Amino acid sequence: MTLRLIHTSDWQIGKVFRFVDNATMGLLQDARLRAITRLGELAGERGAQHILVAGDVYDMEALSPRLLNQPLERMRNFNGVQWHLIPGNHDHYRSNGLWDQLQRKGLPANVHIHTVPEAAIFEDDSLALLPAPLHHRRMLEDPTAYMDDADLSDELVRVGLAHGTITGFGSDDKDVPNYIAPDRPARAGLSYLALGDWHGQKKINDRCWYSGTPESDAFDVIGGGQALLVEIDGPAAPPTVSPLATGHYTWERLAEQVGSRADIDHLAGKLRGVADDLDRVLIHLTVEGALSLEDRQYFQEQIVDGVSAAFCFMRVDDRRLFPRPTPEDLDQIDRGGFVRAAADELQRLTEEGDDAERGIAAEALQRLYIEHMKLDAGQR
Repeated sequence: MTLRLIHTSDWQIGKVFRFVDNATMGLLQDARLRAITRLGELAGERGAQHILVAGDVYDMEALSPRLLNQPLERMRNFNGVQWHLIPGNHDHYRSNGLWDQLQRKGLPANVHIHTVPEAAIFEDDSLALLPAPLHHRRMLEDPTAYMDDADLSDELVRVGLAHGTITGFGSDDKDVPNYIAPDRPARAGLSYLALGDWHGQKKINDRCWYSGTPESDAFDVIGGGQALLVEIDGPAAPPTVSPLATGHYTWERLAEQVGSRADIDHLAGKLRGVADDLDRVLIHLTVEGALSLEDRQYFQEQIVDGVSAAFCFMRVDDRRLFPRPTPEDLDQIDRGGFVRAAADELQRLTEEGDDAERGIAAEALQRLYIEHMKLDAGQR
């Protein structure tokens, strides 16, 4: 019989998104809970007997009882699948901490919290699950090392479940906190090692994967919003690993150069074509170029105030979008006197000042233009 597992990690329930307003943060937090329901549905659709959650179920320990219990209640609804949770670095195990509290309260029959590094046997599925829970936020020893010496029947499919990193990105790997040897499957005879910590989905080798977070949470995450279906035909068989889409929201980056009103109109059209449902998209827009003061205000109206309203959230990085005032722009502010002299000096600073001066001068010049346009409109 083929053993089917769903591998997921880094739910980080209770995560705070400080760069958005409270209403949008509520949507993003709710999506992380809905991802649990989606995982349960996928298990039913794909015939998976177990769902492995490789750490960081919660984003922190100091959560309300409601937040702590919401994942459990969602998992309870899918009693045809066994859910396996381990503490990660965000929610590491400590005596009388959140994991002990949940266990004392009583867990749904289909939810298993693994806080001890020892094999859990599920005879009906010929599965030996070897969890590697973190007992500290930063551990210097490899939490999976004990798996090499696990005394288990050769008839069982050995699957490891851990949270940590397999590389130090140039430093001495063994000095990296929560380091996990990438060849652990070969050393311990594992059919598969399910890892958490990286939020993007990543294959380390044929028997070792990061699932990624089921709901993306940052613009720099590549391969988020997914889980993995793992199918294993027997102890010696290589696993078949297939990505599963789970995310509700997508996080996109877009970089554009603008230099005219036509460029702005083109950008507006491009943004509206990013996805069919822009309400499910968070986008980080970087713009570079130079615009007249009139066109800079048009950019504000069409992009920052206009198109952004179609998205769940849009961040605009316009630090490299510089003013290029035309004589007409400056005449709109004033044709002479101290106000025009101030505008001319600000224009000079936008061209000749250092980076800090250029940014401040550009903002001041644009504000001066806007205020004088408002004043002019009020006098008509």
